[in-house]
Amino acid sequence: MSDTPVTDTDRSSTEGSGNSQLTELGVAAAAAAIRRGDITAESYASSLLDQARTQSEIHSFVTIDESAVLAAARAADKTRAAGATAPLLGVPLGVKDSYQTQDLPTSLGLGSLRNFAPSTDAEIVTIIKGAGAIVFGKNNLVEMSYGVTGHNAEYGQVLNPYHHDHLSGGSSSGSAASVAARIVPASLGGDTVGSIRVPAALNGVVGYKPTTGRWPRGGVAPISHTLDTTGLLARHVEDALLIDQIVTGRVDDRRTVRSDLRGARFAYAPKHYLNLTDPEVERQFHDTVDRLREAGADVVAVDLGDDFTALAERTAWNLFLRDTYQAVTAFLRENDYPVSVDDVHHSLKPQLQDVWSAAVLPGSPGYLSDEDYAATLGTDRPALQRRFARVFERDGVDALIFPTTPAPAPRIADQWEFTVAGQKVQHLFLAKNTVPASGAGLPGISLPAGLTRAGLPIGIELNGAWSHDRELLALALQVERVLAPLPPPVWLGSTRHVDGRV
Repeated sequence: MSDTPVTDTDRSSTEGSGNSQLTELGVAAAAAAIRRGDITAESYASSLLDQARTQSEIHSFVTIDESAVLAAARAADKTRAAGATAPLLGVPLGVKDSYQTQDLPTSLGLGSLRNFAPSTDAEIVTIIKGAGAIVFGKNNLVEMSYGVTGHNAEYGQVLNPYHHDHLSGGSSSGSAASVAARIVPASLGGDTVGSIRVPAALNGVVGYKPTTGRWPRGGVAPISHTLDTTGLLARHVEDALLIDQIVTGRVDDRRTVRSDLRGARFAYAPKHYLNLTDPEVERQFHDTVDRLREAGADVVAVDLGDDFTALAERTAWNLFLRDTYQAVTAFLRENDYPVSVDDVHHSLKPQLQDVWSAAVLPGSPGYLSDEDYAATLGTDRPALQRRFARVFERDGVDALIFPTTPAPAPRIADQWEFTVAGQKVQHLFLAKNTVPASGAGLPGISLPAGLTRAGLPIGIELNGAWSHDRELLALALQVERVLAPLPPPVWLGSTRHVDGRV
């Protein structure tokens, strides 16, 4: 598996054999193994490329340049031999195809941009390359990041690695699925109302949405300049911690250190986050709460107010829909894309065309007036932020906790309308619990918490106070340790086996 034998003392981090030994590594573990010389960057990249070929049917990538990945890995090995110690040296990462990459096409999920190569990298791509990382490829996504199911009419429906008949979530669908499928150890994604956390939960991986504005957004296709955040899909919280340090430039930033959960205080709001929830998801949530209490944490119920859900949804969706046209128009023009915003509108699949025609285009029936937009920014959003702040400050809460999605991944055949606890819901219901933190700009992280009886992942989300990302990540690291590790997907051809049954 490598040019250098693995010693007994290092075997715990690279246990196994062949490709499976390498593809199970997270970002921090892979970077450490390459630095120590336990594995070569080339052997690691080769194993990930093999996995990408094996799992190509899940449609998690739009573009992979295999020769460029291997060339970059060989260059990393030479650099390492010369004494380099960059924190991500030789580690391949996926990049959502809404991020500009000058060496790979950037499609934004549109067929018309299949071959468009921007002249510059997105800011975060520049940062991770500077830290030694390799861009493995461009992940599939919902067109223009506008949706939560993982459906893309041009590049294919992204399939859930745990069950190919079920959807992956979106819009960072390929990013989450590729991490769950062990094609890459992590991938850069984007989140406006849940586009990192929803697919993270449905695919059984970690999804980190920073406080809005904490991570750079330059060179990433926008939806709303008020709500958009770049972020990460990974398999371990320690990888989110590492990449947050690198992206923010706070390598020496000392986070709040926790050795356990004693004294930690969590709050949950059943009226708002559990009012319509799949029974298995609700059982897993309460099991998680029990585990936290057994670990020494205090978990209390809170009431965020009768109007909380309406306030959160009004804030987030008003900004989401009203900001799109102006944000996309400016982005396409400033980065010399060969299409206009009207070209984009006409190239969208029918479902998205209808949404844009109804509420995104200026003059459309649902287009938010200037007065209502000003009220959303000046009144509703601050009110929502104050509602959260009171919980953190008044009640001394370290994090809010709730099911990331109210249901596990629906079947692809039912993705636009499905049933939860006996009630019919629409696809955007999957973002019901992620919307409030987006509207307020709070940091959030989704952690894999278990599997349903059918073998579908369930996610638990933690929200922290504004700009308390390091404290939230440190807390999430301890929560991760009390949760049962999620088994990797198991394949036999394209059929998912659960507990030995087909």
